[in-house]
Amino acid sequence: MSGAYSLRFKRDAERELERLPKADVKRIRERIDQLQFLPRPPGCAKLGDPNIFRVRQGDYRIIYQVDDARRVVEILTIGHRREVYR
Repeated sequence: MSGAYSLRFKRDAERELERLPKADVKRIRERIDQLQFLPRPPGCAKLGDPNIFRVRQGDYRIIYQVDDARRVVEILTIGHRREVYR
């Protein structure tokens, strides 16, 4: 699909995803996959930088950056809501 963004993961985000409980990983992965087609879904929050956003998936937060010029969504970090902003 030509309208889709490509997904990239920072190395730390990949490691964080691997450490999460398997039941949560499936839902988080589905949420990340949706960002390819809608990088700014309803309910997303813009963080300090104009291109950095956060989406919620249960108790977890996915922090990502959108590059519209290159059509890339880069996953920066994934973590529990208590720890992800530290």
